Amino acid sequence: MPTPSHAVPTHESADSAPRPAHDDAEAIQTPPHPPLPGQESWAAKDDYAELGPEAFLNRELTWLNFAYRVAHQARDERIPLLERVKFLAIVGSTLDEFFMKRIGGLKQQVFAGVHDRTVDGRTPIDQIRACYREIRSLESRLVETWRALQTDLAREDIGVVDYLGLTAAERSRLRTYYFENIFPLVTPQAMDPAHPFPFISNLSLNLLVTLHQPSDDHPLLARVKVPVGAGIPRFLRVSDDDHRFVPLEDVMANNLDLLFPGMVIDRWTIFRITRNAHTEGDEEEADDLLALIESELRERKFAPIVRVQITANMPPLHRGLLADKFGLDEDKDVFEVSDLPMGLKDLFELGGIDRPDLRFGVHRPIDHPELVDADRSIFHQIRDEGSILLHHPYESFSTSVERFLREASLDPKVRAIKMTLYRTSKDTNVVRHLIEAARNGKQVAVVVELKARFDEMANIRWANHLEEAGIHVSYGVIGLKTHTKTILVVRRDYNGLTRYTHIGTGNYHAGNARAYTDLGLFSCDDDLGHDLTELFNYLTTGYQPGRVYRKLLPAPKVLKPALLAKIEREIECHRKHGNGLIQMKCNAFEDADVSRALYRASQAGVRIDLIVRDTCRIRPGIPGLSETIRVFSIVGRFLEHARIYYFHNNGDEEYFIGSADIMNRNLESRVEAVVPVERASARKTLRTIFQTQLEDDRLAWEMQPDGSYRQRTGNGAGSHEAMIKWAEARQRAAHRAKRLRPKSFPGDRQ
Repeated sequence: MPTPSHAVPTHESADSAPRPAHDDAEAIQTPPHPPLPGQESWAAKDDYAELGPEAFLNRELTWLNFAYRVAHQARDERIPLLERVKFLAIVGSTLDEFFMKRIGGLKQQVFAGVHDRTVDGRTPIDQIRACYREIRSLESRLVETWRALQTDLAREDIGVVDYLGLTAAERSRLRTYYFENIFPLVTPQAMDPAHPFPFISNLSLNLLVTLHQPSDDHPLLARVKVPVGAGIPRFLRVSDDDHRFVPLEDVMANNLDLLFPGMVIDRWTIFRITRNAHTEGDEEEADDLLALIESELRERKFAPIVRVQITANMPPLHRGLLADKFGLDEDKDVFEVSDLPMGLKDLFELGGIDRPDLRFGVHRPIDHPELVDADRSIFHQIRDEGSILLHHPYESFSTSVERFLREASLDPKVRAIKMTLYRTSKDTNVVRHLIEAARNGKQVAVVVELKARFDEMANIRWANHLEEAGIHVSYGVIGLKTHTKTILVVRRDYNGLTRYTHIGTGNYHAGNARAYTDLGLFSCDDDLGHDLTELFNYLTTGYQPGRVYRKLLPAPKVLKPALLAKIEREIECHRKHGNGLIQMKCNAFEDADVSRALYRASQAGVRIDLIVRDTCRIRPGIPGLSETIRVFSIVGRFLEHARIYYFHNNGDEEYFIGSADIMNRNLESRVEAVVPVERASARKTLRTIFQTQLEDDRLAWEMQPDGSYRQRTGNGAGSHEAMIKWAEARQRAAHRAKRLRPKSFPGDRQ
């Protein structure tokens, strides 16, 4: 892995840059993108004057391809063993979410009679069928992965073992632990004419028990919920001095005599359900948005079931019973799970055991080199530099963003704080600082997005908590999610009111800031201060007409037309000067209009590099269509979350960062903010990020024309480790400079 440099690319340097070597014979490759219905395979066309559906990849299927790439991390022996277990848990968790959000949404469309085709030519039912095929194939791969992991774990004396395989003393100990600590929480529920089929909660693990009276062979049926969560672990440790674990459901199933004394247990199996998470109401008809969201959450609890997972030994009669009770197609919507823990996300417990030798080395974010002097006001430091670019998790969130809010809450010169809140952590300092600011007499306004998926209840609680402290809370604009990550602080400086801003790519979430790669920009630029003032006024009123933005590119009105115009400008620049270059880094690239624009740019000869974490519609490297486009995905210890947009513009380069992905929903139905990065040193940092990831020979996967991805198989450290080392080197240089810097005088500007 080359040491990151600050060289700004020309078209020639980007065009001639060597690609990292990798052995094709040893390369890991994901499955190709499934062909359209009626096609046996995908093949390039001779003429792309008009773009048909074969030019575009499907959003859902490309996300499942990303799941393959994450799943491979669990098989990669270069990764520490317990981290590989966590990657398997991540795949399970994200597949659950995929069913709740994406399959749930597609099923709603089918139920509503929607037959419209996506830009890639698929109806909702086509997409469900194709997704199911890919998911079943992926799950077969997960079984193989778990078997290999179990073998590797056993070498380290770690394992998930069967209850019946324990010694009598070990079984007795677990039985006693279960009886004293968990059994009182368990409630068996019979299923007979006197006891209707019980409510089954989303993602719950359940035992389906067949039993009978000793004096009567008539079979009876009962459901027992496995009470995982709220302090109850999924995996019970066999003894205090080893790392063997037994699944809680296995302990419960082999001690059913405690629940059903005197009964004869015939059989037990396991099932788990997934409910639809799409229960959105009509905001236009709602008198109270907060009440609407609370109602949606109640509805989600009882939302239609979209998947049931069962153990392979479940009798056909019971399989059919569950499918019937849940309103599912027995052949399509029932997924058998064998040789794999049901509810893979619970493997996070196993990945967290105390074996630091089997995990990534501890990563401690550095203080930003321009914020190392904690004795100086952060506002003075921002004012001196003009702008400061933050890069998490390599640079600390707590000593930058949280410090910004903390000092704003305490600084007597600060008059007002305005902020958007999309997601935040349970133990957040962000809310505490906002409340402290309000108590100190500052004007505080917070725009809370109540519809942040799966965080709605937490955001309702935060909104109530903020209002109780006297903070002005609003919920954004009707019909639009507030996804932008922005803070505006108004301070009375020596020369009048100054507006200090933070615009980021990630949520104000301390936990995410340690695990996600994100960017943020501190600034005291007058134009950006003006723009954020306009944006907050829009968010708190919904009144759009007449708003003029000087530098900010907000969605939904400005951003998409601006991106399309910049792509067309790059095409014209390339025609005149031959040096067109566009580079984009985002989480997802789904918008059809921007995809078409990039295809036009490639046909004109513009070089295009896309670093896209998961979903991507564009097929790269196709003669006559996209031969100048490369698409990469970086998968490693941190979750890639930053968005960067670069246009060469014949040497008058433009860099932007912000909250928006290239997705239709981000560009047309969310409030987003993308900001230009103008300071030379900040641009060099963004250039380093692009260069380091494009040259990554360890974590990078390159998309092929058929939609498959090929992993680079070099032996380098990877871009994440390279950025850690680069950040640490910058910190050492900053501390050396600080020691040599003259002390400030009391007369410094305030």
